[in-house]
Amino acid sequence: MRAAALLGVLLLQAAAGTEPPVANPAYLQYERALSVGEGAGQACAVLDAEIFPHAAPSLRDLRIFPVQGAGAREVPYAITLSEAMTEETETARVLNLGSGSAGGGRGKIVFDLEMPARAYTGVTLDLDADVHDFIATAIVAGMDELGGRGKTTALGSFTLFDLASQHLSRDTTLPLQESTFRYLHVVLNVSAAPGAKAPAGGFVPAMVDGAEVPPSREAQILYSMVAETSSVVTVGRESKATFEIPMRVPVERVEFVPAAGFKGNFSRDVRVTATAEGAPDAEGRAPLPEDVSGTILRVHATEAGREIRTEELGVPAILGANLQRPAKVEVAIENGDDQPLPMAAVRLEMRQRKLCFDVPAAGAELALYYGDARLAAPVYDYERLFTASDQPLPVALGPEVTNPVYRAAPEEELPFTERHPEVLWIALIAVICVLGVVALRAGRNVGR
Repeated sequence: MRAAALLGVLLLQAAAGTEPPVANPAYLQYERALSVGEGAGQACAVLDAEIFPHAAPSLRDLRIFPVQGAGAREVPYAITLSEAMTEETETARVLNLGSGSAGGGRGKIVFDLEMPARAYTGVTLDLDADVHDFIATAIVAGMDELGGRGKTTALGSFTLFDLASQHLSRDTTLPLQESTFRYLHVVLNVSAAPGAKAPAGGFVPAMVDGAEVPPSREAQILYSMVAETSSVVTVGRESKATFEIPMRVPVERVEFVPAAGFKGNFSRDVRVTATAEGAPDAEGRAPLPEDVSGTILRVHATEAGREIRTEELGVPAILGANLQRPAKVEVAIENGDDQPLPMAAVRLEMRQRKLCFDVPAAGAELALYYGDARLAAPVYDYERLFTASDQPLPVALGPEVTNPVYRAAPEEELPFTERHPEVLWIALIAVICVLGVVALRAGRNVGR
């Protein structure tokens, strides 16, 4: 047992190896200039897709150094990921739901919404999903007190619709300017869409099931482009765009850009398929494709004298197939029996990532280095205590070039287990053998 314990200690020591290597700009293969605007203080550069293929996974080897050369100390940084702040979609409580003269006239649906205690830029009304083919005008006013006790502010008139029989989808969102009113007063005037019939009982207050308040537009996620193509080929009933994406480049959204001058309305399903490249695994299985689906639409029309304008030209598509391998990404628009949509471009996008740091002095020349897979992620107090500035200094990220002073790290600076991987296996096998002998002897003793 003592021998087994001793070998276990040796095994742990071998696995631990030496301390993680210290970042040295001479051992980082790639370099990009950081051109900072005038002044000192917090500065941020938007990271692009060009960094990911040559950097270590999770960008753990990114380092910032002054350009003056050897002996310079690295500049601590923090990487931010664009997200919808801390806001989530919340429910607005429907109050005083009714109709008739209280709404300013017969046939109108009237109600108040109790809004969440934050800024908002839109409200989505939850209208009965079984009610179709209607056009509605929503007149909205904001107030901080109910019952006419406070000031009322007109927020505008908005068109809602369901054009299911025309295959043009449904939109029940009120696109407001940013507001913080505690209550909204809504008057809905609903009528049947042209060519459709109203329900037997008419459009009644019971069709209002509720309301949701998404994050404000100012809190929405920002995206950066990964790849773009204008080559969209029609094959059968589908229009397809194809991309070749290098390994580790994240893809999180697909954006569609209709051709200039195209004014048509549409609602089309889309499919995004990613297939990782490379040889089959040890069991002979080829990489499986990954599928994401969604819908794009645009409706610009005048129905029953009311203007309708809504569009959604982006589809969330978080792909994992290309994280560790290059991947082929195919985007298909399902046209059905309709004419193919004229597309100017199809874009793959990722959530915006920013590299933020403090400029040590005005006019300091800095560069971003990466390309050393030995490095672990840095641990900075700066990142732990980081607070994003409202107006950081802009930073232009230069093109990727090979570090002119790059040289491979000397072998003695590599961890012991990387220089002598056979030692780890020998120690592991020895421990297993000793433990087997001990277990065999113990079993014999128990048997006696």
